[in-house]
Amino acid sequence: MIRLSAFADEISADLDEQIAVLQSENIHFIDLRSVWGTNIVELSDQRLATIKQTLQAAGIGVAAIASPLGKVPIDSSFAEHLQYLDRAIFAAKTLSSTYIRMFSFYPPTNTQTPAPKPSSYRDEVLLRLREMTARASAAGVTLIHENEKGIYGDTIERCVDLLQSINDPHFRSALDPANFLQCAQVPYPDAYQATRPWLGYVHVKDVKTNGTLTVAGNGEAHWPQLLQQLHHDGYDGFMALEPHLAAAGQYQGFSGPSLFRQASQALQKLLHDMEWTYS
Repeated sequence: MIRLSAFADEISADLDEQIAVLQSENIHFIDLRSVWGTNIVELSDQRLATIKQTLQAAGIGVAAIASPLGKVPIDSSFAEHLQYLDRAIFAAKTLSSTYIRMFSFYPPTNTQTPAPKPSSYRDEVLLRLREMTARASAAGVTLIHENEKGIYGDTIERCVDLLQSINDPHFRSALDPANFLQCAQVPYPDAYQATRPWLGYVHVKDVKTNGTLTVAGNGEAHWPQLLQQLHHDGYDGFMALEPHLAAAGQYQGFSGPSLFRQASQALQKLLHDMEWTYS
């Protein structure tokens, strides 16, 4: 059975308002990215404990730690970045989650013209991701790689390259169809079929041909067909709403309560129409 989750900071920075909207939409899990305007890897131990207690009282589990890991230039300090990984692992353990969302690094910060080809920094990307995956494996958590525009793993080909090269059950793919569209890639069937052997998570947003983000089913991601294929293939995992309907920034999107409800209800209608049971 699939389970619905949400990047609840798309609703509000306030945890209580996040919870109220999730409960009204019958969503029982959260992808924890930020609360009170602070990213998950920067929250204090005390605030993490408060979040844990508050979510438990509301009957909401943490599906994933939606960290910004790997969303920095490849030539930035790796030692400093590993500290963020350790913090994300601590948050996952504290909040009883087994998944940490992450990325595969931006190009180096030098000002070469033309910009360096991804192949020129591929080895460093793999070196870093292997070390991060080893740490995640030792901690008993799984890194979920999101295909984000501008990082090494933004195209289908480079996502497959990473997944095949690392080849570890603690490094899985988070399928984000809208992100593939923003990189001129075909999310379904192309991206889905290519990355399916490593599929560990699904992010739900959609985008129109003019680049406007929209609710699932109203854009070019072919959500009805993708959901039918996922169902046919026996997908059993999380689907996390990340609609970005009001704003889409580099590190965080926003929808607000009303637009988030529209996104939630659009996805749930698609699931109801195909009689795919979810929790």
